[in-house]
Amino acid sequence: MDLASMTPLAGGWSGETFLAQAAGERQVVRVYARPRPAGQHAHEVDAALLTLVRGLLPVADVLESRRGDPASGMPALLVTSVLPGERGDLVLSTLDDDGLARWGRQVGRVVATLAGVAMLRPGRFLDGSLTPSASPGADGLPGWVEEHEDSLVHWPAADLAGLREVARRAQDLLDTVTRTCLVHGDLSPANLLADPVTLQVTGVVDWERAHAGHPFTDLGSALRAERAPAYVDAVLATYAERLGVPPDEALALARAADLWSLVDLAARREENPVAARAEALLRNVARTGDLSAC
Repeated sequence: MDLASMTPLAGGWSGETFLAQAAGERQVVRVYARPRPAGQHAHEVDAALLTLVRGLLPVADVLESRRGDPASGMPALLVTSVLPGERGDLVLSTLDDDGLARWGRQVGRVVATLAGVAMLRPGRFLDGSLTPSASPGADGLPGWVEEHEDSLVHWPAADLAGLREVARRAQDLLDTVTRTCLVHGDLSPANLLADPVTLQVTGVVDWERAHAGHPFTDLGSALRAERAPAYVDAVLATYAERLGVPPDEALALARAADLWSLVDLAARREENPVAARAEALLRNVARTGDLSAC
């Protein structure tokens, strides 16, 4: 592999994913330079996840996985094939209602497939065995909000109080579902590739936030930014067809589950535009008490 030929891939904010050439073939190289929950095993976790969902979802082939070398300062690498298609967020911006409905059905299938991959308990994956960690976390959404309040000190007291109340109600709703599944953790349109003509999903990428968790987390992520009725209705209808959850019930659970990510993103609002938009959305939810506020 000619590392000097690597060029950054557009769309990500980590600056760690590159396009490279090897033996005349294009490949994707992920460089693990930043700290991650799985530490030195992060590349093994990503490789194992791609292997786990192969045949269920369109994902890249794992071509090579290299451990980091602390002595030389060389970070770990994961080399995969290049998937076809264009970024979903770019395709989404060009669609009319018919196209939004077609795309929504595709996204609904991806979300329902992930929700059907059962896990025995919630937790982060710490190595390539994909055994969820048993490490303690926040005490539900109220505890998660409390942990992040120092990052929201610029909020008015009334907004913080509203967020605490919304988090309490959302956790009560989430507690009605006890099953655990595989969660992608960031199922935004930017992490889906699409054929711009057929609107088929051609790739699910960026598994950095994957974990074992709540079955409605990915649904919440998929419905966070795009609120067009044609899209939302199609996603929910497909989810209902696959998993038997009525659309209204699924939407309420999805909005509640997405609070975990919104709080985390809001605390990092200065890192990128996605986080900044998430904070604005969370403020509206807190002010109105409505999980579906936008």
